[in-house]
This record gives sequence, C-alpha cells and structure tokens, in this order.
Amino acid sequence: MSKQQIRDIIDRRLAQDGLVDSGITGVQLFRVTESVRCTPAVYEPSLIAIVSGAKEAILDGRSHVYDSERYMACSMSMPVEAGTPMASPENPLLGVQISLDTKTMTELVLETERAAGPIRSPKAGPLPQGIALANWDDFFTDALLRLVQLVEDPGDTAVLGEGRLREVYYALLKGEAGESARRAFGVGNEIARSIEYLSAHLDDTVTIDDMAAQAGMSRAVFHRKFKQATTMSPIQFVKSMRLNSAAMNIASGMSVNEAAFEVGYVSTSQFSREFKRAYGQSPRQWGTTHRPAVLA
Repeated sequence: MSKQQIRDIIDRRLAQDGLVDSGITGVQLFRVTESVRCTPAVYEPSLIAIVSGAKEAILDGRSHVYDSERYMACSMSMPVEAGTPMASPENPLLGVQISLDTKTMTELVLETERAAGPIRSPKAGPLPQGIALANWDDFFTDALLRLVQLVEDPGDTAVLGEGRLREVYYALLKGEAGESARRAFGVGNEIARSIEYLSAHLDDTVTIDDMAAQAGMSRAVFHRKFKQATTMSPIQFVKSMRLNSAAMNIASGMSVNEAAFEVGYVSTSQFSREFKRAYGQSPRQWGTTHRPAVLA
C-alpha cells in the first residue's frame, strides 16, 4: 500500500515528463513516458527508487534492471550506460531520485557502527560493487513514503525534510545495499575516496599512481581492489568516466572542443578517435543524433 501511495503522490505532482525538485535538498521526483535506449552517463552517489516501470543501467557490459521490486543504490561515481527502454505513456516510469550526501552518510555509518559496538575494520574479502540492487523492505518503503509525503506541504518540507531524508539513508544502510554503502562512506572507503578525487579532477591529468596515493595503497593492491569494487581496471574506469561525461556534455549542446578539454584531453584528434572507438560515432555525429535524457 505504501508503494501505491508514493506513486499516487508522484502522479499528482508530475502531469508531464520531467525531473523536478521536491523542495528537499537532493530529492527529486521523476516521470518518463518515452522509451530511451541506454546511452553513456555518469551515476553520482545516489539512490533511485521506482514505483512504476523499470530502468536499466549497464556497467562494464553487465545489465542491471531495477523496478518497483528492487531499488538501486550507487555509492560511488560510476560510468554507466543508462536508459528507459520500457517506458511508454501506458507504462510510465515513476520514481524518486535521492543524492547521497557524503557528510550525512558518513556520520550515519559511524553512528550505526558505534551502536553495534566498537568500530572494526571491514573483514577481508571482495569489495561490494559501486552499484547495488536491493529488494524493497517494509522499513525502506515506509521511510520513503514519509519523505515523499512532505512534498505536498511546503511547511512540513522545511521543518521535517532533513530528518526524514536521514531516515531514508538509515533504511538504505539497514537494507540489502547497506554493505556497499558502508564500505563507500565508512571504514574501508579508500576506493570510493580515490574515485571522488578523480571525479573532482576530470580536467586534470590524473594517473593511476595519483589515485593509488589517495587510497593509501601500492599500485598493485589498488588495481586489485579497484577492480573488485567497480568491475573495471583503473585505466578503463578513468577513460569511461571521461568519455561518458563528454558524451553527456555534447548531447546537451557543448562543442566538441569544449567537451574534450572539460574532461582532460589536450588533443581533440585523440579525443575524437577514442570517442568513435567507444561509441561508434564521431563526437559531431553524436551531437546531432542524441539529446539529453530526462533522467540519466
């Protein structure tokens, strides 16, 4: 019932396709009725909960489909291909997109660790991937409903928004995607920290040694743990982040030269070669055949 109530609220708020602010920082509601095939995108740390329809994200060739049965938690910036291939006027995609604030998430991870006992280093073993899917549970569903209900009253939003958003964050940490989030925002977040550094310096020459230094690891150890967390080698990841960001900028109207320089390329010819190798079109062709998606 709670899920249907969330859908009804989004239906009332969004008569047309779009991504709209809820009035709560970092929380947006969306509606999509157009089928859009997967195209390059960059997922920032976020949570996406869908109450109608389905969405697809492709990471390193592997498809992740999430819908009203499973929500998506992205705990680190990740280069993906994303789309809404099943959306239609008869089957609209409706949901909530929530940015994960680093400061608040870190505070919550530490608080939950303290409540459970002394903080311990994470157990050895493979790192969870940066993208995790989790089944909706009652605690998460109820927390999300209480958050979304606020959008119908600006006064309630202003007074209660921050607290109810924090409750949704806590529900995420308690759910099936919690381990991935805890590793990104709490103890053992070295890989997430290196990705955050890269995301803030896409226009600079960032080497693998720079990223390993941010993580406090040797190059060999960093390479192994990075691939566990992202499924990609650091070199693949850096290139994908740069090209995906450039593709999104070009689709939004940025010139090819500007897009290349924006993500750290000093040679537009090299950028064009690598872009065409990745996407099968030159950057200029891409700009004429793609437009920005309502929802990345």
